[in-house]
Amino acid sequence: MEKATDFIGRFSHVPLLIGNQWTGSGGNDTTPVYNPSKGQVIAHTPSGIAEDVDRAVKAANDAFPSWAAVPAPKRADILFHYRELLAQHMEHIAWLITLENGKTIEEARGDIRRGFEVVEFACGIAHLTKGENLGQLAAEIDGLTMREPLGVCVGISPFNFPAMVAMWMFPLAIACGNTFVLKPSEKVPLTALYLADLLVQAGLPAGVFNVVHGGREVVEALCVHPDVAAISFVGSSEIALRVYQLGTSRGKRVQAGGGAKNVHVVMPDADFDSAVRAVVGAAFGCSGQRCMAGSTLMIPNGTDAAFLQKLNAAVDQLVVGDTTGQLDVQMGPVIDGLARDRISDTIQHAVSQGAKAMRDGRKHQDTDGFFLRPTLLDEVSPDMEVFHREVFGPVLSIVHTSNLDESIRLANTLPFGNGATIYTSNGGAARKFAREMKCGMIGVNVGVPAPMAIFPFSGWNQSFYGDLHLQGTEGILFYTRQKVLLSRWDTNYERINGW
Repeated sequence: MEKATDFIGRFSHVPLLIGNQWTGSGGNDTTPVYNPSKGQVIAHTPSGIAEDVDRAVKAANDAFPSWAAVPAPKRADILFHYRELLAQHMEHIAWLITLENGKTIEEARGDIRRGFEVVEFACGIAHLTKGENLGQLAAEIDGLTMREPLGVCVGISPFNFPAMVAMWMFPLAIACGNTFVLKPSEKVPLTALYLADLLVQAGLPAGVFNVVHGGREVVEALCVHPDVAAISFVGSSEIALRVYQLGTSRGKRVQAGGGAKNVHVVMPDADFDSAVRAVVGAAFGCSGQRCMAGSTLMIPNGTDAAFLQKLNAAVDQLVVGDTTGQLDVQMGPVIDGLARDRISDTIQHAVSQGAKAMRDGRKHQDTDGFFLRPTLLDEVSPDMEVFHREVFGPVLSIVHTSNLDESIRLANTLPFGNGATIYTSNGGAARKFAREMKCGMIGVNVGVPAPMAIFPFSGWNQSFYGDLHLQGTEGILFYTRQKVLLSRWDTNYERINGW
């Protein structure tokens, strides 16, 4: 913990990183950074301006030609060094995440471990960017393909995973030979700065990786900047669509992850004890603040009474509290007071529409931090607002259905499309669910079906705008463009007139 606080103490104000130099913003306003467990301000993030973006993009653009020319194995050498530094500092990063985000220490370790896996994947860049070859494509002509970097790439990351989501983006981008500008959430800037500091220590040349801060002005300046080639974004669906429209209308590549309303279906033949553990973890892990949160539980006839009894007991046993001071805590606070109040209002609105609060998280007694206890809303129906909207907090809506067919039908009316999970011992039911659900990630007896680094994070519908997803080989394709080369080896050009 001392290392995290020492790092914060290096800066009187949260700085930008431009050209491997810590520098101030041109903006005068700031946003407070809280320790959500205490409700205390621990730093101030500058509300940047367009001139900050210009400086960062210029540094990245100036660095691009020389960095793109570095052979892929040499780029991998720097990433291998970065991997080693991350391994050495992983516990310090986890404590920093806990301090500024409020996650439990185990959740914070998972956050940085998932980002670490992307760095490991990116270390294989020499293999991942190999092209295709066909000799004697035509008489005396060979054909091959090459993958080349795009230029300056931008990453705009959310507060809920300070390390992982940013690391879905920049390791692959810079491994492919691009330069990068990261705009982390103004609510959690410190983890991003720590990751950036380690990149500088790893020997990354000046300008290859830069960090700016701010809100809407900075985001839109990045999206429309003429020297930006590609944009990666994760946040709400509303802003994801805005980023997608701004970027693509100017000819930029965009991958924009949005919100979600992930459904879990517990069949009567499921192992109820295992399913309860998975549902509780999916719904209330990270205080429900993740785009793979299992926020809607559908229970077909035959599941109801016994499963709900076990679910209520498990929720009652969850330890909620200060994640910076209690190692046995299982769920921490939400990010800030605005989030707590918004979630409380959502609960109240659902109750006013007829939902039954079997467990009401608003009754939590902690007053210093931004706490809510887990909430169970029973008898939620499709005509209620809470059924369709993302809550992004520790609230689980319970929907009673007649059978699996009705569960799938109702789930497919939702506007989002990240994930869905079924709990069953019936292979036929699992196969039907996997084939008929209209979303990008399916779990069978897996609470959070979020893929590891070698696979894409495959959202559908309003959960994703774009063509190539974050992570995996789709990430490599997104951060590169293909060139086809035809080579004629016979020097008698007049003799060879055609194919």
